[in-house]
Amino acid sequence: MIEHNLLEPDMITEDGDFVINIGPQHPSTHGVLHLKVWLDGETVKKVEPHLGYIHRSIEKMCESLSYRQYIFSTSRMDYLSAHINNQACALAVEMGLGVEVPDRAKVIRTILAELTRLASHALWWGCMGLDLGAVTPFFYAFREREFINDIMEETCGARLTQNFIVPGGLMADIHPNFVPKTKELIKMFRANIDEYNQLLTGNVIFQQRTQNVGFLSKEAAISYGTSGPVARASGVSCDVRKHYPYDAYDRVQFKEILGTTGDSWERYVIRIDEMRESLSIIEQLIDNIPEGDIVAKTKQVIKLPKGEFYSRVETARGELGVLLVSDGGSTPYRVKFRSPNFSNLSALGHIAKGSKIGDLVAMMATLDLVIPDVDR
Repeated sequence: MIEHNLLEPDMITEDGDFVINIGPQHPSTHGVLHLKVWLDGETVKKVEPHLGYIHRSIEKMCESLSYRQYIFSTSRMDYLSAHINNQACALAVEMGLGVEVPDRAKVIRTILAELTRLASHALWWGCMGLDLGAVTPFFYAFREREFINDIMEETCGARLTQNFIVPGGLMADIHPNFVPKTKELIKMFRANIDEYNQLLTGNVIFQQRTQNVGFLSKEAAISYGTSGPVARASGVSCDVRKHYPYDAYDRVQFKEILGTTGDSWERYVIRIDEMRESLSIIEQLIDNIPEGDIVAKTKQVIKLPKGEFYSRVETARGELGVLLVSDGGSTPYRVKFRSPNFSNLSALGHIAKGSKIGDLVAMMATLDLVIPDVDR
């Protein structure tokens, strides 16, 4: 009689733990993320992310691009926060130049950033439901997201990677339809958030899959360097728009949504409430767009003075920091991005330890990972 061992030798550890690999092709990993998971039965003992499957050396490439060109390479990192990524890069250049951005450009930038946040959160909500087996929310989410993308396309010329921001302001002025369509979106989106709650938030099965699952304490959130909704769900006040206002955020009133429990449910609720706040920010600005120039005067070839310049913004997933080191030339000597997704992903092993393998997907969904932002 011949025994057939169907398990690979390295799939069982000396302690009897079962080791499985998830990704990078698995749809639940939201892209090319590879997780190595140690299991004791169905209980997760350890999660080890393996990165680099979509690494493109964006930081190194930026060092060979001009201060105008490098901005747009960041659209390919967190592609769901492309406009906000560009905003962070432009702010760093403007800091180095000492340029004052026209008020009109500041307000338009802020509106576009909040539209980007809404589109990103809407897609996350649809994917969150899909990950846990609810197909319908995915199609509802695209209703709002497509409307926002249409607004972006009409004004910016692109739907996803807008490439609309230049050092000193904007590449072009807004389309004549921008204001009326944005007002229509506000009215539609606000009403449809109630549908989101009916479809998913109030679903008992969804609540059982997320409540008391994937705890991240306030101390651990700070220790792992998390930011955005992930950190705020654990009670960490870290909204860059509040603490370090940029562009027109000092002109609007909005609440920083903070949680207390730090579980998957809280990370979900935080984003739902943030969508309402984004609508409020847009509503305060849309009828108060100043007249005037959309871009400050800058030289055709931009050269920053020698030194280091750092800017930070609040993307849909958290704090994005941009560090520019200039040697006085027309290209950066060094470029470094502080990515929110990289730090948020680092907490996955902590929140998953001791939980069931079936809950791992729910935890990953509430981290709202965009893997190209990790593999820079």
